[in-house]
Amino acid sequence: MPGGRLTQQERQQIALGMADGLAYAEIARRLDRPTSTVTREVMRNGGPTAYRADLAHRATERRAHRRRQAAPRGPQAPVQDRGRDTEAVREYEETFTTLLMHQGVPKMMSRVLTCLFTTDAGSLTASELAQRLQVSKASVSKAVAFLDNQGLISRERDERRRERYAVNDDVWFQSMVAAAQSNFELAETARQGVGILGPGSPAATRLENIARFMDFVGESMLRAAEQTRDVLFTKPEATSDGAATPGSDQE
Repeated sequence: MPGGRLTQQERQQIALGMADGLAYAEIARRLDRPTSTVTREVMRNGGPTAYRADLAHRATERRAHRRRQAAPRGPQAPVQDRGRDTEAVREYEETFTTLLMHQGVPKMMSRVLTCLFTTDAGSLTASELAQRLQVSKASVSKAVAFLDNQGLISRERDERRRERYAVNDDVWFQSMVAAAQSNFELAETARQGVGILGPGSPAATRLENIARFMDFVGESMLRAAEQTRDVLFTKPEATSDGAATPGSDQE
């Protein structure tokens, strides 16, 4: 199976496959590449509806150029690689960042959040974030202020009284609750239109159906979030043979 970076010709084949409606797995099979390679390539270069081979190739060259330029700059924050493939980790971080951006999170905020999620410690100082991301402390400050206001991170002090930024364990739970609340607000607004447009009219019926749908979705999201919240705090239990299995926290 070929390795290394995708060539421009391979990117053109990916674009043709996307235009023909082929699945990622089928495109990968034709290229003799892992499906994850094709998925990552598409997701970080516009997504399935906006992927273009020429733009993707130029974007990859720019990223490689930025990495070469960034390498000599200042001491990097210590990283515990745990034997990980550095390039694979970097590509995964780009994929995760792109996904967050597709969810509506601004780019720099997505980069900071991804950095915190993929750090074993789960928290970093502003200086460490700036070093890892190769950006200014001002950019980090703006990003963490936004994430803090959204409840996506928290601030804490370490033993040296330095301010650290940490990802909240229940960030996904809070995100689900916020999304459910947005659905309820949309349902309420739709129902207000029913009275204004006149019950029984085609427009009012349409709005009533929207309201019922959003109510159902919101309630289902809240119910699912509450039922599965403990999963976010579950730590693996050791079995008799030493293997780790999912289980509840134990003291």
